[in-house]
Amino acid sequence: MDIFIGLMIPFLGTTLGAACVFFMKKELRMQVQRALTGFAAGVMVAASIWSLLIPAMEQSADKGRLAFLPAAAGFWAGVLFLLLLDHVIPHLHMNTDEAEGPKSKLARTTMMVLAVTLHNIPEGMAVGVVYAGFLSENSAMTLSGALALSIGIAIQNFPEGAIISMPLHAQGKSKSKAFVLGAGSGAVEPVAALITILAAGLLVPAMPYLLSFAAGAMLYVVVEELIPEMSSGEHSNIGVLMFSFGFTVMMALDVALG
Repeated sequence: MDIFIGLMIPFLGTTLGAACVFFMKKELRMQVQRALTGFAAGVMVAASIWSLLIPAMEQSADKGRLAFLPAAAGFWAGVLFLLLLDHVIPHLHMNTDEAEGPKSKLARTTMMVLAVTLHNIPEGMAVGVVYAGFLSENSAMTLSGALALSIGIAIQNFPEGAIISMPLHAQGKSKSKAFVLGAGSGAVEPVAALITILAAGLLVPAMPYLLSFAAGAMLYVVVEELIPEMSSGEHSNIGVLMFSFGFTVMMALDVALG
């Protein structure tokens, strides 16, 4: 039951964020979007380091000075995996008019949801691999540490849910449909988490690679999507400050609960 709750917490964060469309009348101002995006980026960077890369190297400590190799290999595999998805899935980032990936006749709103869904995949994988580490007798990961990551991802998913549902409503979607699409973009996370747990259960010795794989995928999203969005235009300092705040929150969560 603890595992199920842990996997669903990030999805709950997205759903609650998407529900903002029922209570807020106007589209989020650009400054607010930058702030929320910066916060999400900070959480993801801190989670990649403290919850994924450091544990990956700790689990490879028997390799001595080469303990970084599994983490480096997994990290690059995660980066290349997201690069591949970026090229094969048509999607449209916020505040842009040019879609990425293969040419498609999909509606603009559909491609916006696909963009958020795409970057939720590594978050789900990260949660799944940490819980898989807890389930493994050979891992030093704790339930509280896994819960810390789930809570951190949920916190940064809240603004993401709002950022996707409110623009959809502003573009003509009903509040109910905008909510469903916003919440649905986060549904991929528990699915990705469950698949990762099942895969890790079969490949326990590969745990350091899986941890760093999720970290590489998450950092790809941060650098390719979130940082450009939080720093575009004038007065981008708010994005940097909120990045630092998100980083601090996730670091504190991981250390305090881990």
